[in-house]
Amino acid sequence: MSYQLDDLLYLMQRLRDPEHGCPWDLKQDFASIAPHTLEEAYEVADAIAAGDYRQLAGEVGDLLFQVVYYAQLGREAGHFDWQDVVDGITRKLVRRHPHVFPDGNLRTPPGTLRLDEQQISRRWEEIKAEERAERADAPQQLSLLDDVPRALPALSRAQKLQKRAAASGFDWDAVDPVIDKIAEELEEVREAIGSRDQRAVEEEVGDLLFAMVNLARHLKVDAETALRGGNEKFERRLRHIERRLRDQGRAFSEVGLQELDRLWDEAKRAGL
Repeated sequence: MSYQLDDLLYLMQRLRDPEHGCPWDLKQDFASIAPHTLEEAYEVADAIAAGDYRQLAGEVGDLLFQVVYYAQLGREAGHFDWQDVVDGITRKLVRRHPHVFPDGNLRTPPGTLRLDEQQISRRWEEIKAEERAERADAPQQLSLLDDVPRALPALSRAQKLQKRAAASGFDWDAVDPVIDKIAEELEEVREAIGSRDQRAVEEEVGDLLFAMVNLARHLKVDAETALRGGNEKFERRLRHIERRLRDQGRAFSEVGLQELDRLWDEAKRAGL
């Protein structure tokens, strides 16, 4: 017998039962669960990056449990329940896919409307803008950036902010000006270093990173994924150096930079 979604919802209710539930689960609230949700989302991404699909099933289950947890907390507080969550996301996705559900009805057979990817993306952003306007208390004060989550990793948030601005025409139409901007920001970093003003250095480095994210976006590269790949490459090569030094009975502290560079190049040649 395989458990179903209703079983998971029932399990959550049991964990939160005031009399017979789990003491740890009974202490939790929205704020205390949020960090676990972020952790589970990263574990899903890690399993995908590793191509470990057996592990991925378990990680997706952990992430699903986070959603079930929020639904239970929402039901207890009288804010929303599981049905509200499912109904809300289904309605939103039907509304945002008019090329699939032309009359806004989930069960209507497919229509004949055909849009290319660019048209779909543009219409998606238009619909999201309409939704933001509907939610705004003062539509005249609505910003393009109102619903870009502040809790996103900085690189991902930078890319999302830029994408949102670009959708309204605030963007370069070629890569070369972006590269020129990076050169400009790098020069400002040099000037800040010369000023010995640490606060200015931090600000200019932030501007440089933001410009680099803009380059990634123009090249259709996800900045967060690219940096994660860079991190993993660095880790593989550094571990190679560690192994080679261990084999020689030496420690990092005993080796000069020239030798470390040689081992680094060795790792590169080995395709690490």
